[in-house]
Amino acid sequence: MIRHYRCLLVLPFLFATFAHADVPLPDIAWPGGWQVQPLAQDSQTAKVSRQRAVKNNENGEPVLVAELTVSQVDAGHEVNLRGVLLEMRKSIQKDFFQGGYQSVCNSLHAATLSRLPAEETTCTITENGRHVLSQTLVGAVDGDKVNVFSYAGQAEVYARSQQEIQGVRDSLKL
Repeated sequence: MIRHYRCLLVLPFLFATFAHADVPLPDIAWPGGWQVQPLAQDSQTAKVSRQRAVKNNENGEPVLVAELTVSQVDAGHEVNLRGVLLEMRKSIQKDFFQGGYQSVCNSLHAATLSRLPAEETTCTITENGRHVLSQTLVGAVDGDKVNVFSYAGQAEVYARSQQEIQGVRDSLKL
């Protein structure tokens, strides 16, 4: 079971300036077996849209969680995407450490998110030397919007679901 939902970090708290309009969230074609979870909209983060989906096992326990966050930034504000993702990665590692886990993350590297060039990093989370979870962060800037797709899951489910997740990433209309 995924016990650390809070490790799927939310982008809004990492940006200093936001535009003054609501950000529409693209339609996401979640594969069968995924359940979209309603997320409360915080009035302070109205310039941010989020959607989270969960894949449960046969017992109804979450085994894979994915979240897309789209943030609008003020015109002229240059986003340091690499810095944002590094801060997110550091927070993930700190949170897992506080929960008694160890984590190792690979270096940020080039990737794609939908049609956009992106940066990506994946963390391997272990407990007593056993690989228990994996989490990936993918971020891309598109004009005045920053898109971050984060997904995490039990090690085996995460590995088996890569093609499915890649399909979601590729199908996004950002």
